[in-house]
Amino acid sequence: MQALTEAQIRESFTNITEPELERMTLPGLHEIVWEDREFLGWRDAHAIHRGYIVYWRGGQPIGLLIKAAGSHTRPGISAMCTLCRTPRPGVQVTLFTAPRAGQAGIDGSTVGTYICSDLGCSNLIRIVPPKSAMLPDPGALIAARAEGLTTRLDSFTQSVLRVG
Repeated sequence: MQALTEAQIRESFTNITEPELERMTLPGLHEIVWEDREFLGWRDAHAIHRGYIVYWRGGQPIGLLIKAAGSHTRPGISAMCTLCRTPRPGVQVTLFTAPRAGQAGIDGSTVGTYICSDLGCSNLIRIVPPKSAMLPDPGALIAARAEGLTTRLDSFTQSVLRVG
């Protein structure tokens, strides 16, 4: 992923109101290893139910406000993140909803999907078994996972941007 500045991040959001944008806290951008991620995802330090995803789409950064559901899966139940397709304990996957862009979002229309609670999908897809006869090129596996994650994120984003 290409590095982003604070200004690029703030200008990228498509489904957020001005007051929400002003309250948004940013992660420490100097700590991010940009080349090891497909998107920048973080939870708001002041409102933990709010999360944000920003990534490059068509040469432009696009940002989405997402909101975590209030309840979690019961302990002992497994769940899978829709973006990275990593099976995890249910408490580590959260239903997030994103207000649709434009008037539809203002009127309350949302799109939901299950995503890793910590929004750490880029880290999870990089965990691979060691090189072996069955897996001769772990780098190719990571590349395929990254492509799939980006495709699914694009699909979710398209649902948020869709009018009507």
